[in-house]
Amino acid sequence: MTTQSRSVVIVPAFNEVATVGAVVRAIVSGGLPVVVVDDGSGDETERVAREAGAATLKLPFNLGVGGALRCGFRWAVENGYNTAIQCDADGQHDPAELQAMIGEAEKLDVHLLVGSRFASNSGYRSTFLRRIPMRLLSRIATKAAGTRMTDASSGFRVIREPLLSEFARAYPTHYLGDTFEVLVQAGRQGYRIGEMPVIMRERAGGTASAGTSASMRYLVRALLALVIGSSHQYREFRS
Repeated sequence: MTTQSRSVVIVPAFNEVATVGAVVRAIVSGGLPVVVVDDGSGDETERVAREAGAATLKLPFNLGVGGALRCGFRWAVENGYNTAIQCDADGQHDPAELQAMIGEAEKLDVHLLVGSRFASNSGYRSTFLRRIPMRLLSRIATKAAGTRMTDASSGFRVIREPLLSEFARAYPTHYLGDTFEVLVQAGRQGYRIGEMPVIMRERAGGTASAGTSASMRYLVRALLALVIGSSHQYREFRS
């Protein structure tokens, strides 16, 4: 059964002063409240986001995307929201798609909706070396979710209760934990998961948090941790 949505957009940001203002203004103009979690930036990211119309949380040091998102989820729950939408601060995620994603999550009645770069003709392309492990991650996620997933590492997502409160309590902070691991673990715990096609744009500014070689190392580590089951970082959510 669906419930009335009270939604907020959570934007983790690290040194995104060049882009965060435009992202926030686009979200606000679409009728959604937004909280920007400044993940220990050394620039004016927090000030620019606040002046653009966002509520802001300023972390004293860099926790990484997962840590910043956990702070955002806690803020959302404490402020009475039952739906949160992750959106990047670099301009890759199109704020014009947010309302459609919320509507799709409600229509499908899922706890987690993933915006997929690969389920549409978005023009998004990754390198050959990244495509192979990304496809394997998606196959693992498909099995865990019980529905076809094409983009297990997408960070453009809608999270609804009761999963939102679970994320606020315990959310992985390591690379790929904030995308792939939580998808797999949520599926294994019986949360309903869905996917919809979205358009992904090129970064409007800033620098990616991980280059190709670093991303490959993390992808391999994620796969080994799941297959071998020996990493303490891969624990299922407690009920």
